[in-house]
Amino acid sequence: MVRVVGIDPGTRSMDVCALKDGKPYFERVVDTARVAAEPGLLVEAVSEAMPADLVVGPSGYGVELTYLKDIPLTLLRDWYYQYILLTRRESIEEALRRKVFGALIYYAMAESAVEMKRRAWPVVYVPGVVHLPTVPEHRKVNKVDMGTVDKMCVAILGIRDQAERLSIPYSEVSFVQVEMGFGYNAVLGVQGGGIVDGIGGTTMPGPGFLTLGSMDAELAPLGGTWDKADVFAGGSATISGVLDPESMLKNLEADPKCALAWEAMLEGVHKGVLSMGASVPKPKEILISGRIVRIPRVEKVLKEKLGSIAPVRKVSGLRGVKDVKETAQGYALVGDGLAGGKFRELIDWVKVRGARGTAMDHLYHPKVARVREGLVPFRPGSS
Repeated sequence: MVRVVGIDPGTRSMDVCALKDGKPYFERVVDTARVAAEPGLLVEAVSEAMPADLVVGPSGYGVELTYLKDIPLTLLRDWYYQYILLTRRESIEEALRRKVFGALIYYAMAESAVEMKRRAWPVVYVPGVVHLPTVPEHRKVNKVDMGTVDKMCVAILGIRDQAERLSIPYSEVSFVQVEMGFGYNAVLGVQGGGIVDGIGGTTMPGPGFLTLGSMDAELAPLGGTWDKADVFAGGSATISGVLDPESMLKNLEADPKCALAWEAMLEGVHKGVLSMGASVPKPKEILISGRIVRIPRVEKVLKEKLGSIAPVRKVSGLRGVKDVKETAQGYALVGDGLAGGKFRELIDWVKVRGARGTAMDHLYHPKVARVREGLVPFRPGSS
């Protein structure tokens, strides 16, 4: 009997999904704002699903498979900030003093890692898209975010969905995944049942709800000093001045700023899917998922806008799941496969175990050299 827990650290909610022999036995959705104020809430939610053979911890931008037991406690916080969150502890501590919401989330995630270490839970941190050997090296050049871990996990959920629904082997699975979360959007390409390309939330052609997406390089000198908190600004919420996507969509006709924000986000998704045609030229389907896709108007528009490329449908989640997001289900599915459960063949097929390196390994700009200075000596996979 294999019991696993997956933890998805979403911008709006942190979802815990637990599977026993591939079937859900525990779900919990915790408001991210509450976790930011009380980091212990996440660990307490997970504790209700324990014991487990494996816990897939909140993995941010991703690392090659790295087990919490192997990371010295003295290095853990700095390791987590640097490799999982791509920032520095000092930067987050400064943002905490300014009460930046994104910093509160990052702090909660790092502190949860420390508490899980103290409890000696069997936690593993897993890769994002850029780490996967199924993505050709040339597509990784100067890329950090080709899809964070949650995006990778939901694409793996999509591989399972299409293979089972169409009764085809993984080798014949082919689709483009559109994930629209509260913070970030992403578009991933799956060919031959493997993830072969990805456009992450910070590299999308248009804004997500919170983040601005890809940034014109000219913004860097114009904006002066940048820090991690700036990643959470410039998106549709900033453009519209509205703090939730449902309200933005309700005000499209009455408020030109809401209309502008929506059109920019929608066209960004459309461009992302079209550009993925270079890597997945004839997808069987376009699979859509994410918090924003749950809004009926968004689902309808995506089907109208993208339907000429390939049939569009929502990702089917795991049977029996009622509350947690698709990304959390994907986290749990990955954990089940790594622990030798029902989805082992799938996880072997997508080569999660073959992931290597860090999200910073494919950067060639000369300014990046200083980023690598001062990193903690424990690299993912170095134990």
